[in-house]
Amino acid sequence: MKATEANLLKFLRKSPQFIIPIYQRNYAWTAAQCRQLWGDLMRAGRDPEVSAHFIGSIVYVERGLSSVTSQEALLVIDGQQRLTTSTLLIAALAKHFETHGLGEVLEAFSNKKLRNYYLLNPDEEGERHFKLILSETDKETLLALLQGAPLPAEASSRITENYALFQELITANQSELEAICQGLAKLVIVDVALDRAQDNPQMIFESMNSTGLELSQADLIRNYILMGLEPKLQTDLYKAYWRPMEKAFGQAAYVVHFDGFMRHYLTAKTGDIPNVRDVYHAFKAFARSFKGDICDLVADIYVYASYYCAMALDTETDTGLRQAFHDLRELKVDVAYPFLLDVYHDYKQGRLNTEEALRIVHLVESYVFRRAICAIPTNSMNKTFAGLSRMLKKDRYLESVQAAFLMLPSYRRFPGDDEFQRDVKVRDLYNFRSRSYWLRRLENYGRKERVVVEDYTIEHILPQNADLSKEWQTELGHDWQRVQQQWVHSLGNLTLTGYNSEYSDRSFAYKRDQVIDKNGNPVGFAYSPLKLNIGLGKVHAWDEAAIMARADRLSRDAAHVWISPQLAEDVLTAYQPTSAKPGQSYSMADHPFLSSGPIHELFEALRKSILTLDPCINEEFLKLYVAYKAETNFVDVVPQAKRLLLVLNLGITEIEDPKGLCRDISNIGRWGNGDVEVGLSHTDELPYVLGLVRQSFEQQMGGAQNE
Repeated sequence: MKATEANLLKFLRKSPQFIIPIYQRNYAWTAAQCRQLWGDLMRAGRDPEVSAHFIGSIVYVERGLSSVTSQEALLVIDGQQRLTTSTLLIAALAKHFETHGLGEVLEAFSNKKLRNYYLLNPDEEGERHFKLILSETDKETLLALLQGAPLPAEASSRITENYALFQELITANQSELEAICQGLAKLVIVDVALDRAQDNPQMIFESMNSTGLELSQADLIRNYILMGLEPKLQTDLYKAYWRPMEKAFGQAAYVVHFDGFMRHYLTAKTGDIPNVRDVYHAFKAFARSFKGDICDLVADIYVYASYYCAMALDTETDTGLRQAFHDLRELKVDVAYPFLLDVYHDYKQGRLNTEEALRIVHLVESYVFRRAICAIPTNSMNKTFAGLSRMLKKDRYLESVQAAFLMLPSYRRFPGDDEFQRDVKVRDLYNFRSRSYWLRRLENYGRKERVVVEDYTIEHILPQNADLSKEWQTELGHDWQRVQQQWVHSLGNLTLTGYNSEYSDRSFAYKRDQVIDKNGNPVGFAYSPLKLNIGLGKVHAWDEAAIMARADRLSRDAAHVWISPQLAEDVLTAYQPTSAKPGQSYSMADHPFLSSGPIHELFEALRKSILTLDPCINEEFLKLYVAYKAETNFVDVVPQAKRLLLVLNLGITEIEDPKGLCRDISNIGRWGNGDVEVGLSHTDELPYVLGLVRQSFEQQMGGAQNE
């Protein structure tokens, strides 16, 4: 590898052609980056004291062997964005000179010289006529701009937008054309030439992008797959699989969604959730263990990408599933995608029919929504969905999904009807994160003719205005302030209307019977066609009892909209894991240090604090220690004569221990499960030690992991 500093314009003249390989993403810089480049260029051009401005590096390798009569093109490994952006800037400047003439600007920057030195090879034909060759859509868009030809049907938005931006900036600063040209002439890059025989492009590429600032995880993955292949195989795989994936996602969505898809894909395949910053490294490990060749791997990614697009990008063709996926997106349940990718794969493979797939999607929706209503922390759901498909019996697919949901432990539980109906009645649903979602689902449940909820606004039957009218105060009774505060944003008091401004803060009787539209027709609650307003016409007074009665009715409806899994007891029993082999049981009496004395009191305080962390935690006395479990042991307590020795089930690098009390025991023998040890000798140490225990518990629950 040879690296030297080089003037950008001289660098562009050094080779007849720069080719961006098909495995590179060729988007130019963002508009903000283009403006930054422009600002730097103008400062350099205006200030004679500034001799150069560095804009980054360009790494390349010769595409083939050059000869005296034919110089070979350079294959760009890194720096394609700054190379593309610089080309667009020069093209916009050349176009300006072509349209407006040269004026007093230096002769070296005429339209002809800009084009023939830096944009074109005037004596060549075909693709060799152009200095820079991109790939696919980017390529056709750039060549059209350089030739003044019509843009392709699927023009690259970033290319066209940046070209237009540079044209706008040049026009706005045309009184300083000389400064623009001087600034352009001062742009400097690091020219990094690789030796085809000695350098490994992929390793160099990774090291130069190790900060993650230049490329997305998906870009690194694509390059990892394609970069080392023979050119023909590269082209075949790209055209058959990768390019169709990019087109399926769309230009904008690819940038936003592809990294997320890759993370979900790896989770579905391995059962492990990669850290968002470590998807590329997780993929490399997965690729090395993949059973099949590189073609099989790319084909598999392509298939799963189509599943993801159906769910996340609204490409599903079945009407019912398409609506169900829309509901999931509105509820923001990305965390369920690894499980749903598996389900959708099995659906496409014929292991379950459309109705069964739809019911599973609705169960996922219900699980997420019910937990949100019941205010159950969401930090365990990533692990729940990551491993859910591995609990299924594929020959009884839907039944086993229902059983899996029903058997989830308390912290992961699927809230039952009683819990859900109780909480949905009192929850603040006006400020719920997906307000339009639950209103639409509740209103349209059971309807064949769907109501477009977006055509309506949410209405507080009892107004939310703290300055209630005397009429409302009288209707609510002497305790009107409490009633309003407690129920104003609740299910029983919220509805939809197309006449929000007419209703305003008027009395209930007025809203019910006296609202008239512009044609003189009654449009109060009593005349509303909306399902949510059924029964309001028969209510005489809107007080606490009326709100609670309506909440009771709507909560029963909600339990049918967001349905819970239902299985007969004997069916569910068949799915219960078999008990472990019977063995000797232990109790506190088997641990003499815990039975009496100062350690007994310390242990009682510790166990009470641990069991208070979550109702799902179980305590088990074993021969040598006491285990505390959620899914598995998160802390084990080893009784000693003068202290309690706690073994935490996580690594030493994963725990925050500002006092430095923990010890790494990963490489030494110990009782208990885990790699971190901490002692507890006095009750005044308990709050700090309990904080360490909580970290181990929350990691097992998935708290903040990989997010």
